[in-house]
Amino acid sequence: MGLSSPAVVRPIVRRTRGDGHGPITRLMSPSDLGQVLKPFVFMDMFDADRKTVQAMADMPVHPHSGVATVTVPVEGRFRYHDAENGSGTIGYGGVEWMRAGSGVWHGKELSADPDVARILGFQLWLSLPADQETAPPVSRYIEAQDIPRDGPAHIVVGRYNRVQSPVPAPEGINYLLVTLIPGQQWTYVPPAGHSVGWLALAEGELQSGESIQASELVIFETGETPITLEATSEQDAVFVLGSAVPHPHPLHLGRYSVHTSATALAVGERRIIELGKKLKEAGDRRTASGTIPVYR
Repeated sequence: MGLSSPAVVRPIVRRTRGDGHGPITRLMSPSDLGQVLKPFVFMDMFDADRKTVQAMADMPVHPHSGVATVTVPVEGRFRYHDAENGSGTIGYGGVEWMRAGSGVWHGKELSADPDVARILGFQLWLSLPADQETAPPVSRYIEAQDIPRDGPAHIVVGRYNRVQSPVPAPEGINYLLVTLIPGQQWTYVPPAGHSVGWLALAEGELQSGESIQASELVIFETGETPITLEATSEQDAVFVLGSAVPHPHPLHLGRYSVHTSATALAVGERRIIELGKKLKEAGDRRTASGTIPVYR
């Protein structure tokens, strides 16, 4: 079974399986493919069973500035509990959005639902525009029923075919979660100006001029040519797809930060040091459900 000959196939120009470290595979970082795909600058795929999820929960909190993080589960569910955002669960189609902006410490604001045997999903970083990179932090936990759809796609970030995500993201960025059943075709038509295009496949197999396998991230040729995909294995193809207007600034990198200038990076790094000191003074902030809210 193959694609029914679209007029133009948008070529795949790069592909990667990243570097695996236990349950986490780093598909992209700001020092490698993030330079090509900015404003998309970092992507981890996580795949953990219940025992491994518990080990991941012991990882320490850490800081960020200048970026937004977007966490999307594909299988399993996360719990959240935050005084400013309430409590609930995020499963397939839901998202945690965190604009680090001027600085945050985080890493334990989500915990795996104890009833699930596996957590599979993605965490993405977006480099923020200059007017947002040192703005006050914002967190949102949006459950699946509140993320709108267009056909097989959940519009996690951005606007597509007049469907607007509730995530308060910068303009010019789309990030979709899509599932295609075996044999199903779907075409993504980028909005005007969205010349950056890529996808990462969690499960199944896709055809787009050539085969895309599970656990791969592929980059499409720069341009606004539509991306036509078909699910070609016997299981559903589950993937995230991003498109954007290119980020116009060089990336200034710290250990936990990405900014548009050396000056903004210095501001962000000073702020997260100050927050780190206050965080130590704050003591135990763990909630009854075991989460530790973002510190901002």
